Amino acid sequence: MTVHFDPKGKYFTEVIRKVPMPATIQTTHHRIHGVVYIRPNYRLIDELEQPTSFMAVTDAEIVDPPGDLKTTFMVISKHQIVWIIPDEESLAKRDDIAG
Repeated sequence: MTVHFDPKGKYFTEVIRKVPMPATIQTTHHRIHGVVYIRPNYRLIDELEQPTSFMAVTDAEIVDPPGDLKTTFMVISKHQIVWIIPDEESLAKRDDIAG
């Protein structure tokens, strides 16, 4: 990976490409259905083991307890995730994309 510095000391890295994966996420308080993003050729567990503390979820909906909360973007603390299940259909699509 290359890093570029500007004259003010800011650094820029290459964009990391990720593949969308619909999933259901159980946190300590809510069940959320949405789309998470993982690197090509990574497993979901590999993404969870990355050193970042948060995971982005798009097209998110809190489904348990029932509520009216839907949002185009949310960030979840990885420390609050109890379990996460990828959508089976998304696995087949991901394998085709990563092919």
